[in-house]
Parts: sequence; structure tokens; C-alpha cells
Amino acid sequence: MSFETAIQIQDLDAKDAERQHQVAHLLMLGFSEGSPHAWPTVESAMSEVLESLDPDRISRLAVSEAGKVLGWISGIRRYEGFTWELHPLVVHPEYQGQGIGTRLVRDFEEQVSLRGAVTIYLGTDDESQMTSVGGADLYPDVLKNISHIRNLRGHPFEFYQKLGFEVVGIIPDANGLGKPDILMAKRAPEK
Repeated sequence: MSFETAIQIQDLDAKDAERQHQVAHLLMLGFSEGSPHAWPTVESAMSEVLESLDPDRISRLAVSEAGKVLGWISGIRRYEGFTWELHPLVVHPEYQGQGIGTRLVRDFEEQVSLRGAVTIYLGTDDESQMTSVGGADLYPDVLKNISHIRNLRGHPFEFYQKLGFEVVGIIPDANGLGKPDILMAKRAPEK
């Protein structure tokens, strides 16, 4: 059976400790290579998961028929609700490339539209020189230096571009010298 029909997108339940722990381990696994400092411990990952359960946030899961968490997306209300930050998105490495991330993002777009959002944005770090801006000194003339960004080793910014997000800026050295945060945004779908 394809994942198009076999997975279910649902809220992460504040009372479901088992799934919260699955998400925490998924965060550690999913970010260990590209952003190894993101959630290096179970405690830091659990903290992120528990923060996502705040009533002013969105926290959604992709779950297999067997109940395994295959992916997770969360969002933070910003700018009085007109804008939402997508933070974070993770799909289990064994299930990437099968449409799960796309389904989670589309569901997230629907969720923020229902809440009256106009814009969705995200940051996608390059701590491992996966793009042409990773490892580079972007000063001076930062905008010129990012205008021809290229994906060198499977950085997720292209995944987001396929879903309609655009590179709208960058924070040079956000994670240390030569480790920028690539900022992306798109208009939220109309409800």
C-alpha cells in the first residue's frame, strides 16, 4: 500500500507520552547529519516536542497504519498570527522521498490558513556545506552572494522550493562562521 493512503496526519496529543518520545528520537535522528547541534540529546529534543504542545502552536504527525511516527511538523504563531514559522519538519530517513514531508507541509498550510495566516516562513540551516553558501564568507554584499545559491549535497531548501517557498534572505554565520540559516517564505493558501 502506498503512503498516500496508508499514513494518517493527526495532532500530537499532549497525553501521548509514547508518541512524544518517538518524535524526540526522530528529531535527533533526522537532524544528526545536516544539523548535528540542533537536538543532540533526548532532553533537548523532548524540550522541543513539549514546547510544540502549547495551545498557540501546531504540532502534527504522520503516522503509519501500525502506529509508528514517520514524520512530524510543528509551527509557531508569529506577528499576531498573520505569519507562522514552520519549525521544525522531520521525516524518518528510511521514509524520505515518499511524499510524507509534502503531505505534512500541505497539512500545515491548511492548519495555518484556518487560523487566518497570510505568510509561512522557515529557516533551513546549512551547517555542513551542503549549499554554495555554506562555508562561504557572505560579507560584504550578502544579497548578491546568495542570489545564485546552489544545492551541492541534498540540502532541503530545494524540497521547500518545490512546495512554493522562495529564498527571501539569509542570516550569515547564524550557527558559526560559514554556517548560515537560509530563510524561506511563501504566501499561505487562502481559506
